[in-house]
Amino acid sequence: MGEDGETASGADGRQAGGIAGRLAAVRHEIARALADSGRPAGAAQLVCVSKTFPAEAVREALDAGQRVFGENYVQEAKAKWPALRADFADVELHMIGPLQSNKAREAVALFDVIHTLDRPSLAAALAAEARRGARMPRLFVQVNTGEEPQKAGIAPADLGAFLQACRDQHGLTVSGLMCIPPADQPPSPHFALLAKLAREHGLQGLSMGMSADFEQAIMLGATHVRVGSAIFGAR
Repeated sequence: MGEDGETASGADGRQAGGIAGRLAAVRHEIARALADSGRPAGAAQLVCVSKTFPAEAVREALDAGQRVFGENYVQEAKAKWPALRADFADVELHMIGPLQSNKAREAVALFDVIHTLDRPSLAAALAAEARRGARMPRLFVQVNTGEEPQKAGIAPADLGAFLQACRDQHGLTVSGLMCIPPADQPPSPHFALLAKLAREHGLQGLSMGMSADFEQAIMLGATHVRVGSAIFGAR
């Protein structure tokens, strides 16, 4: 399933209160998960996944104080966000969906963080934008922790070589790792694997956890959780 396409197992308790109420509930659960795991407040950033939702719904979250959002598609973000950013200049926009190499220039211009660096050709395209003098978003490498053939991402065994190529060949700075666990498996082992890989490679960022499992991800070290349906409702 796509990025945060599922409905949270605990979402029934969040459906009342509209977007602002559900956003407050998710923030409370994030804070509680951080406290339960002995991590400091604010250690996990909520990326509110606004893909497919109209600007009116996003504006409700903005009015409630949310400033970090995730989108899956460059074209949708181009259509939706310039007007919203004109009113909310402090928004931070995250690219959390698959990124075509030929969209790298637009993505670099639009997004503050890209979570889905997943192949050498995309690294080369981003490096070309850096050579042009474009400001470079923070970069996360997507890891295919389940080694699913239909899913994008670097295999765990290939991660070291890919990170080295990003650094030495392309001159890119990678801030962290991202994963989407297989839909038919418990997510926690995949979160634990991603955290282990990040430690081994000296990376601080861990983008993992969606509406159904963000609390588990936080317990295992997530620094960014990507939550959409628990806030905006089912797509």
